[in-house]
Amino acid sequence: MGLNTSAEAPLPVGEVSRLIGGWIDRLGAVWVEGQITQLSRRPGAGVVFMTLRDPSYDISVSVTCYRQVFDAVADVVAEGARVVVHAKPEWYAPRGQLSLRAAEIRPVGIGELLARLEMLKRSLGAEGLFASDRKKPLPFLPQLIGLVCGRASAAERDVLEVARRRWPAVRFEVRNVAVQGVHAVPQVIQAVKELDAVPDVDVIIVARGGGSVEDLLPFSDEQLVRAVAECRTPVVSAIGHEPDAPLLDLVADLRASTPTDAAKKVVPDVGEELERVRALRDRALRTVRGLLDREERGLAHALARPVMEHPRRMVEEREAEVDALVARSRRVLGHLLDRADSELSHTRARVVALSPAATLERGYAVLQRADGSVVRSPEEVAADEELRARVAEGEFRVRVADGAVVPRP
Repeated sequence: MGLNTSAEAPLPVGEVSRLIGGWIDRLGAVWVEGQITQLSRRPGAGVVFMTLRDPSYDISVSVTCYRQVFDAVADVVAEGARVVVHAKPEWYAPRGQLSLRAAEIRPVGIGELLARLEMLKRSLGAEGLFASDRKKPLPFLPQLIGLVCGRASAAERDVLEVARRRWPAVRFEVRNVAVQGVHAVPQVIQAVKELDAVPDVDVIIVARGGGSVEDLLPFSDEQLVRAVAECRTPVVSAIGHEPDAPLLDLVADLRASTPTDAAKKVVPDVGEELERVRALRDRALRTVRGLLDREERGLAHALARPVMEHPRRMVEEREAEVDALVARSRRVLGHLLDRADSELSHTRARVVALSPAATLERGYAVLQRADGSVVRSPEEVAADEELRARVAEGEFRVRVADGAVVPRP
């Protein structure tokens, strides 16, 4: 229930602390899981003090228990161990401090941790965080590499030395963080986010040397996996050795078996690249020479053809063919003209032979009256009638003599 307070009617600090204590008392006993970060067992003291921390959210809470409760697990529980505590929340009103009074402590075994990791792996895989189509390709030659690793660690030394030996001009943006323990997860997440926000960083390497399953647990944390999945910059996981397989390996864009392997996969070797360039240059030179040789052979073969040795031969041959065709056409045309001329002469002779003019040439004459009609019979003319006589060389007029015209028998 909310309290009715105001600036004119505030609650005293003691009353607020008492109310908080009442609310907490009603919470009852709970099971809590965390990692022990501080452990205090004073000789002769009946109470053991410890701090229980959630590595994923960087939250801690104080825990107290009677010595006999802790002695039951003292041989298997130490700082850094993961435990499950059955405790009742308590509120210390004078200091306004929350703590847990533990009645039972159970260590979390390796088998249980692995089982939880397997369940988390299936859950994240079902969300598609490990899908291959989400993997981003690495740049061929990164100019600036972000490196997340432990301070002065062997992983940092291996990555820097191998990378600079392979490509001396490569640059690094290093973030030193805790790589195990309760502070590892928030520090690694913060470092990855910082490097992802730097525009010049081309790829991020998260590196750590080998260790136990418990040491590598921070790199299977759900919050870290999600942070890497949200990165726009390609991330390379180089955690532990070849057999180690934290969940970071699955969400990263590239998994390297060791930090040294990560440097080799991210940074190309300058000697190998120069050799590859030389090999490609030689191959290109051989290819160009082969093309030139082939074209030269083709050109020589083309030049050796008769048409290229005597380029006018084809024209000359065609010229002779044209001359022959022209001569043939002229002969044919001449024959046709001669035949037509002969036929025309014969026709003309026939026409001339059959024409009236030819008859007149033989001494005949044509008599015509004044109206132009031809006289065909002696009965058609009368005495003293004037006629026109046409002969071969011209015409003249005649008159019919007196007397009767008697036709020839």
